[in-house]
Amino acid sequence: MGRIFETRKATMFKRWDRMAKAFTRVGREIAVAVRQGGPSPESNPALRRAVQNARAANMPKDRIENAIKRASGDDAADYQELVYEGYAPHGVAVMAVAATDNPTRTIANVRVCFNKGGGTIGQSGSVAFGFNRMGVFRLDPKGLDLEELELDLIDHGLEELGEGEGEKGEPQIVVRCALADFGRMQAALEARGIEPVATASEFIPTTTVSLSEEQATEALKLVDLLEQDDDVQQVFHNLA
Repeated sequence: MGRIFETRKATMFKRWDRMAKAFTRVGREIAVAVRQGGPSPESNPALRRAVQNARAANMPKDRIENAIKRASGDDAADYQELVYEGYAPHGVAVMAVAATDNPTRTIANVRVCFNKGGGTIGQSGSVAFGFNRMGVFRLDPKGLDLEELELDLIDHGLEELGEGEGEKGEPQIVVRCALADFGRMQAALEARGIEPVATASEFIPTTTVSLSEEQATEALKLVDLLEQDDDVQQVFHNLA
């Protein structure tokens, strides 16, 4: 019985830890969005995206509102978005997006991750040419027809539409548009009464590389190290 209790307790702590990290991530996303476009979700598409992601992470409404108020205050932490580029082992291109109030700390930590992961950090633009930054909407497919949805959204910036999976393997519809069209696409979905499961700005590789299972494991070690860093929000790569 004692061993079962310890297992349940460990599982509970892991769940709390994941939730805490998710709240920290979306809190910083809100702070960056407010800093860039103001505290009104109606006129700030990036903030609407951040609020949607906070809801998807089950952040309570009052915490979302408090995060926006804190980010709007005179004493708010000066979070900024920074993108780091480089290569993982076997030539895998990596893009890491961070939200930080201390760039000196963050670049030092990112360098350590690249070194430990057997990769090489590069200059700005060194791998970005191989990615397109796009707005991504993940939808619950229930009640949606892909062909009809494609026709509805094509005049609102739709570039890609397909089927995908969520973190738990649940089916999703994935909608992609140019990042500049994010607000248009978001408004088009809202007008049709479609609330995304999640929204994001993502770096999508234009081409991918295929590796053996052993090589892929070595490359993904760097991705895992970067994702564990508190300042890193997202990590993208071109591994198939």
